[in-house]
Amino acid sequence: MNGIAIRTATAADAAAIEKLIGQLGYSATQGEVQSRLSAIEAAGQEVLVATFASEVIACLSTSTMIVPHRPAPVGRISMMVVDERWRGKGVGAEMAAAAERLLAGKGCQIVEVTSNLRRTDAHRFWERLGY
Repeated sequence: MNGIAIRTATAADAAAIEKLIGQLGYSATQGEVQSRLSAIEAAGQEVLVATFASEVIACLSTSTMIVPHRPAPVGRISMMVVDERWRGKGVGAEMAAAAERLLAGKGCQIVEVTSNLRRTDAHRFWERLGY
């Protein structure tokens, strides 16, 4: 998509991420988001944001894990939310592709997605991407 940039989230993105989390039906204060971003970074994990004209319009969290039954780390996308105004415009697919590249760069050969059972629209989205 033209004009969309994807990058690692920073503490300065906390207010925008707070609003996006609210669109998922969860609550987290700006301070809580900042604290969690710091903990995620300290753990060697990443949160990505998509921006358009410097406005944060989506966010996605990633993690990696070592499991005994796989020869390489497994990557996980555990949260993704695209601002309601931007849904259906390809932002989610761009975010997923960026996460896959990031996780592959960390040695992951498999990427899995977690999604609440009630998020049937999200399930259809992920299934269209091959998950």
